[in-house]
Amino acid sequence: MSSELGDFLRSRRAALTPASTGIRTFGTARRVPGLRREEVAQLAGVSVNYYTRIEQGESHQMSDSVLDALATALRLDEAERLHLVRLARPAAVPRRVLGRETVRDSVLAVATSSTDQAVIVVGRRTDLLGGNRLGFALLGLDPDERPNMARQMFLEPAMRDLIVDWEREAHNTVAYLRNASSDATDDPLLAELVGDLSIHSAEFARIWAMHPVAECLHAVREWEHPLVGRLTLNEESLRLPDDPGQRIIFNGAAPGSPSAERLRLLASLVTAPEPEGF
Repeated sequence: MSSELGDFLRSRRAALTPASTGIRTFGTARRVPGLRREEVAQLAGVSVNYYTRIEQGESHQMSDSVLDALATALRLDEAERLHLVRLARPAAVPRRVLGRETVRDSVLAVATSSTDQAVIVVGRRTDLLGGNRLGFALLGLDPDERPNMARQMFLEPAMRDLIVDWEREAHNTVAYLRNASSDATDDPLLAELVGDLSIHSAEFARIWAMHPVAECLHAVREWEHPLVGRLTLNEESLRLPDDPGQRIIFNGAAPGSPSAERLRLLASLVTAPEPEGF
């Protein structure tokens, strides 16, 4: 995990510029992108030697104040701050019994009761666990399919046509998986998923190396659906507290909008029985 910590810190200082952080450069030539180690150390109020040891994985006793100072210096958001803490203190991350996921009947009932929104239930590894008819139709899936959504994103060519801003959504998928990986460091199936995608998708490997981290709880997404055309949908992703890592995701359109009419049209085209979960 110390290597992960160093890689994460390097990726974040490379993403910053002296101008964005108020560092004066006096017009000197720079050989590295972003901030130098000494500049991060200056912003965080620690010695260059100490910060260098942190990046190299040689310091394991960082205080809360040092972690907070580094997060502030590197302009980390809330999800990135939590990721930093998990990387710096892996022993503090609770170990869980991680096996094949199931979705509760009561959760499926919430998903299938919605008729005007596309709803799916996704597991901690982005496995599709269930949903309503409209949720499956939006994704272009049959009701009995249970793919892994990260694999769909990177290995299924149809997703590039379905999702208008595929690059952004691909980045969000990787950011979620990176966040999930730091929250479940002992999940072999999640590690296997990341490894497999890194081998089979150059895009995944490129984005993974950038170390994005995010929760991805809400967004406005555009879809180019083969049956009904362009859809602009508001997505809300709700975590299920009793099932760590599972989320129920709602996609709905603004009332009275062309997307709302097209979403109703898509719903009218779906005639299969409601799918069941695991």
